Amino acid sequence: MMKHLPNRFDRRGVLRLMGGAALSVTLLGSLGISHAVAQDAAVAQQVADHFSRVKTMTGEFVQFGPRGEQTGGKFYLQRPGKIRFDYEGKNGYRVTADGTSVVIDNKKLRTADLYPLSKTPLKLLLDSRIDLSGNKVQQVKQEPDMTTIKLADRSVFGNSTITMMFDPTSYTLKQWTITDAQNKDTTVMIFNTKEGVSFDPSVFAIDYNRVNQMNVKGPGGR
Repeated sequence: MMKHLPNRFDRRGVLRLMGGAALSVTLLGSLGISHAVAQDAAVAQQVADHFSRVKTMTGEFVQFGPRGEQTGGKFYLQRPGKIRFDYEGKNGYRVTADGTSVVIDNKKLRTADLYPLSKTPLKLLLDSRIDLSGNKVQQVKQEPDMTTIKLADRSVFGNSTITMMFDPTSYTLKQWTITDAQNKDTTVMIFNTKEGVSFDPSVFAIDYNRVNQMNVKGPGGR
């Protein structure tokens, strides 16, 4: 059982988990292609291919925001395109991706914000095969205890980047950091993970009628 974490957390913190899904798409600086960059891309793709073979996973997470706020909870992952984060704390946030959309559900305020999965970094993490072609790879750092891969893709992240850290032996994803257009970092660490699990389809289900009704009525369902 996870220890209770300080609940200095809000909707913006959940949004940063997805890399600011509502951010406008802006142009990134062009990336020069060199032999070193090509080697980095090859290493990154090898690591990504190994991680792509993990079809289902569950575990716990801790999220650290740019102002020092932190929260945590449990997550559930199923390729392609499905993930759920159940946050601890009084707000009762839940983030669910069903393969098409991502919904941020605030049980306390009874609000639900819906975004296209294709416009969030979660899309890249949840693809059947994580494709790092097209100059997505900005940097690869290989160290004895960690392999770090920094990615940028203007069509998905806008002016943000995502940095993923993997175990160098097992290629297990340990954490990722999303840096937004204001250079603010949000880091998600995962642990106590278990692979090869089975989920009921309801785990990743989004009730679109409920979401639509909540958005029509406004905050609080009124």
